[in-house]
Amino acid sequence: MKIKITLFAGFLFCTYSFAQQKDIIASKEKLSEVVVTGQFEPQSIKKSVFNVRVISKENIKQLAANNLADVLNQYLNISVTSNGDDGRSKVSMFGLDAQYFKILVDNIPLVSDTGMGTNVDLTQVNLDDVERIEIIEGSMGVTHGANAVTGILNIITKKGGGYKWQISAAIQEETVGKEFAFFDQGRHIQSVKIGHNFNENWFVNIGGNRNAMAGFYDNRQGKDYDVNDGLRGYTQLPKEQLVGNAILGYQKDAFRIFYKFDYYGEDVHYYNPLINIQDNYPFADTYFSRDKRYITNRYYHHLNASGNLFSKLKYNVSVSQQKQERDLEKFVYQLDTKQEVDNERDTYQSKEVFYSTGTLSNFFDNKKVDFQLGYEITNENGFYDSSVGAFRDDNQVGQDIRKRLENYDIFSVAEISVNDKFSIRPGLRFSFQSAFENQYASSLGLRYLFDKGLEARASLGKSYRTPNFDELYTYFVDSNHNMQGNPDLIPENSTSYEVSFKRACSFDSGAQISNNLAVTFLDVDDRIDMVVTQTIPSWNYKYLNINKYKMWNISTVEQYTHKNWNVMLGAAVVGISRRLDLAAENLVSDDKFFYSFRLNSSISYNIPKWNALLAVFYKYNGQQQQYVAGTGADGKAAFFLSELQPYSWMDASVRKSFFKNQFEVTVGARNLFNVTNLQSVQNGGGDASGGAHGGGTSTDMMLGYGRSYFLKLSYNLNFN
Repeated sequence: MKIKITLFAGFLFCTYSFAQQKDIIASKEKLSEVVVTGQFEPQSIKKSVFNVRVISKENIKQLAANNLADVLNQYLNISVTSNGDDGRSKVSMFGLDAQYFKILVDNIPLVSDTGMGTNVDLTQVNLDDVERIEIIEGSMGVTHGANAVTGILNIITKKGGGYKWQISAAIQEETVGKEFAFFDQGRHIQSVKIGHNFNENWFVNIGGNRNAMAGFYDNRQGKDYDVNDGLRGYTQLPKEQLVGNAILGYQKDAFRIFYKFDYYGEDVHYYNPLINIQDNYPFADTYFSRDKRYITNRYYHHLNASGNLFSKLKYNVSVSQQKQERDLEKFVYQLDTKQEVDNERDTYQSKEVFYSTGTLSNFFDNKKVDFQLGYEITNENGFYDSSVGAFRDDNQVGQDIRKRLENYDIFSVAEISVNDKFSIRPGLRFSFQSAFENQYASSLGLRYLFDKGLEARASLGKSYRTPNFDELYTYFVDSNHNMQGNPDLIPENSTSYEVSFKRACSFDSGAQISNNLAVTFLDVDDRIDMVVTQTIPSWNYKYLNINKYKMWNISTVEQYTHKNWNVMLGAAVVGISRRLDLAAENLVSDDKFFYSFRLNSSISYNIPKWNALLAVFYKYNGQQQQYVAGTGADGKAAFFLSELQPYSWMDASVRKSFFKNQFEVTVGARNLFNVTNLQSVQNGGGDASGGAHGGGTSTDMMLGYGRSYFLKLSYNLNFN
């Protein structure tokens, strides 16, 4: 409580202490403050009707982040969840998972196994080519379509530069917990990038990255272990990622065009703990295991053009084609010879997407009124066989599924400047759907600039989430489970409200303070959930539009800079209400709100004498509670309170530059508190799988592999 009072007091202090303030807001709109997400055209954060948060290139460098998961781990309202089996990481915001949060690259949603922009594996998003990351919390259904319910994240990549030649290379070595050895243990990363400006109009950038994670052994013994005691293999699977990208661009006056290509390849290796014995009588027995390899290849093409039409209208058009294939390669691994035999490789998932979006604006000569017309086309052609949902049991039942999902959207947004201080932004989208009833989204944004730099914003948004492929078509049956998709599902509908206040002030001492206070409410109807439809003789599950979800969020972020210090402190209280329905027993859960406290902070100090920067990042996730369905000691189905215990996460780094900033050395540590497992407690018993328990039960969820250390060496050469 003291922390919240302090933050709010700081906000009031900055708002009302005018005597010492310098009016720097209008005079200092730096390039780093220019945002593009959700705007008619690139503009400063101050002019944006939306409350845009920016993660800068400098923040990414301080974290020495390998991928998007490393960055978002420190974001206030975002939780990153990892799968210990395959090392994949996904994002949730305001308690809703990755299906409600959209990830884009230069305004193009990134293809994933089950969606466009949703359910993206964060470890597959490389950051070498990133200029900054822009995040907008809340409904963005009008400008970004389906599934932008809790917010959007837009990765802005680098395009050109201020030098004729820009060459950079980096090597990073990182432990995995306590484990490290060149090639055999730990994480090993190499990257290179070359940029060239042919003249003032043409530029090209080419880059590549390799990220090899040798797996997390923990108490396992690796792939060559030949004792049949269940310890063969890895707690977290080894994987290798390869990334290649290129961009070619041209710009002259108001006209800009670029073509961008990205390739992503990933190999994940599964080593079976079960060892088989082959009788070679009269010779000695040999040992083998039946292992697997999961292979992903993704190709991304993006062509964008923007400029003026008829000397007045402004257009921005993007066309993208993406293809992702996931293969399963099965083989026999001979432990005595360390050779693979009987390799069989098949594609079990493929998705090809054509996507295009475009806008036309600046219809009026009046600077106080602007109007934007836009369109979006999405054509997904997917193939999934019975292995849909990687790393599931092989003994599942199902048939190949081939489906095409299409939507054709039109939207319009107006921006009305009533005066220099007050702006109104209404918007409407209509979506023609091939698999569902046609959908619509609407929004209203307000911005008011008070005296002395205080900014107030309010927004109302109605959006929708369309069911993903798993929810529609998954059919997974074995001796313990019966989970079925439902092709009759309908899209979820959501309504969100947000009010925010932002303030920046400067003092005679040179210190600057900025504050951001936001209140958000989200209401989701017809929420899709896996519902128990039968409990006897076994539990059967089916996806149904049956549940409701409500969320309150109050958050504040304060930033202080003075001389060589930069300090940020953020806090949030999130309240979540879920209503669950146990259809088989005609039971409905309590829908009261459960509240959780979140905190994040960062502090950096620049030492000019040493040309070095020290940075520390900290995040606290408070206890989270929710009801889950299960059976008690009496064998009857009921709802039980599940509690996810609180935990803290801290990262730190030291970066020093040499030779006129051409060479950089970064040393640091992740997960300084050595968090490995997160405890989940179910009070009063309860097991979602239908098992009977008496009293409370406790399970551990793998959160990380413990404290790790990294060393990064970077070389940058720029010349004309």
